[in-house]
Amino acid sequence: MRRLVPKNKDLHGNVPDNCSAALLLVDVLNDLDFPDNSALVKVAPLLAGNISRLKSKCKQAGIPAIYVNDNFGRWRSDLTAVLSNCLRPDSLGARMVAKIVPEADDYMVLKPKHSIFYATPLDTLLSYLKTKTIILTGLTTNACILISASEIYIRDLQLCVPSDCVAAQSMREHRNALQLMRKSFRADTTPSTQLNLRNLLRSSEK
Repeated sequence: MRRLVPKNKDLHGNVPDNCSAALLLVDVLNDLDFPDNSALVKVAPLLAGNISRLKSKCKQAGIPAIYVNDNFGRWRSDLTAVLSNCLRPDSLGARMVAKIVPEADDYMVLKPKHSIFYATPLDTLLSYLKTKTIILTGLTTNACILISASEIYIRDLQLCVPSDCVAAQSMREHRNALQLMRKSFRADTTPSTQLNLRNLLRSSEK
């Protein structure tokens, strides 16, 4: 797929970063209010802790973070509305979301469907960032993460899916999806605790 060649180097100031890798946080701003959610609700705080630590390491390495999040059917939603919904006292996802609230220098993309690319500006953003490697994290391993991994692969981007930074509604679904991503999309599923960001950046820049 032919990538966009930017005419304006920073998209009029909207994309000030330039890095060969990017960290994507998919659907982590989530109230977890859906069927068969008990296992996911249980692991969500641990997942958020893992993602938060990885995000901090990425920030130190100069790797930008991009939140790609469902808008929960509210096309008028902005980041404040999404966060307010997820951080309600009765929200099942509140403990998770509180650990990974976006910072001022993070990017935010709202998506209408499972795909992180369908009807979103993500392609344009990645082109301006000059991204060659995606570190994919979030929910859920066998749905939005799996679908998005396939689209990252067909764009000839390198793919890293840290196994401890994604989760599904069951361990079986989680393991099966990771295996499929390794086999079909050449995904590196090394856990975040063992991920060498310096080597990843070096590989991306070749």
